[in-house]
Amino acid sequence: MAMQVSATLPKLVPFAFLSVVLIWSTTPLGIVWSSESVHPTMAVLLRMLIALSLGCLILLTARIRLPWSKAAIKLYSVSSIGIVGGMLLSYFAARYLASGTMSLIFGLSPLISGLLAQKLLGEDKFGPMKLLALALAFIGLGIVCSSKLSLSSASWVGLLLILTAVFLFSLSGVLIKTVKINIHPIASTVGALLFSTPQFMLAWLLFDGSLPIDTWQERSLWSILYLGVFGSLIGFIAYFYILQNLKASTVALVTLITPVFAMMLGTQLNNEQVTTALIIGAAFVILGLGLYQFGDKIYSFAKQRPIKPR
Repeated sequence: MAMQVSATLPKLVPFAFLSVVLIWSTTPLGIVWSSESVHPTMAVLLRMLIALSLGCLILLTARIRLPWSKAAIKLYSVSSIGIVGGMLLSYFAARYLASGTMSLIFGLSPLISGLLAQKLLGEDKFGPMKLLALALAFIGLGIVCSSKLSLSSASWVGLLLILTAVFLFSLSGVLIKTVKINIHPIASTVGALLFSTPQFMLAWLLFDGSLPIDTWQERSLWSILYLGVFGSLIGFIAYFYILQNLKASTVALVTLITPVFAMMLGTQLNNEQVTTALIIGAAFVILGLGLYQFGDKIYSFAKQRPIKPR
């Protein structure tokens, strides 16, 4: 998908990059807090309604056109796979997993996207460095999973939910690349929210359908508001902005930074337990992600560098 974003404000790029890192780092903790006293389906539905309302207001104020061509409808549809599948399952997983663990597993999305792109987009198969990266990342995932198994069987439910969420999020991202359309990122975001919000409404009716407002706690409501404004709207706009103004390799640093920040925030603000196994597993995953993004360049540079005679 080809996005058109104005690059007339280059000074905003560092701010946008920092915004994406901070928003993506705090989103898992926001999901955990928002579903503490509010049912997950209602929490994510309210989040989407806030984002959709603000997005429509921005479209009207800025007079940005919302396309309804066949390509645009396909784009909104495949985008909703990642939004609905990724978010809804993440909210359910938040009842079983710490926010840092969720962020770490979501960091695997570039690797899963790469595997799916080979099948769906005909991209080249992984070379030696990417295969090594894949192995390291999944070794790390195995270490994290084994530590969760020793804690409680319920954690496995959360792990299966978050892994499925990552798969659907990655699948959506790959399918988006099959849609050839020039569209403003705000219009793309609003269109995807228009397709996704009714599905969240249906999920709420199926899994809950109640409105126990008197049991909702203040921290959950503030978290929902934060995720609606920043996580679902500003975060996406900032992400598309840096995607247009920075190299893909630089944008990829977000997936390396956010799991570390998310685990630190979960430990400091939510008293989440960080075990030795989790630290070791996280190190393997982040090393694997680093090799996946930069390993080929490092390998090529090492091969081209002349060996000095002794």
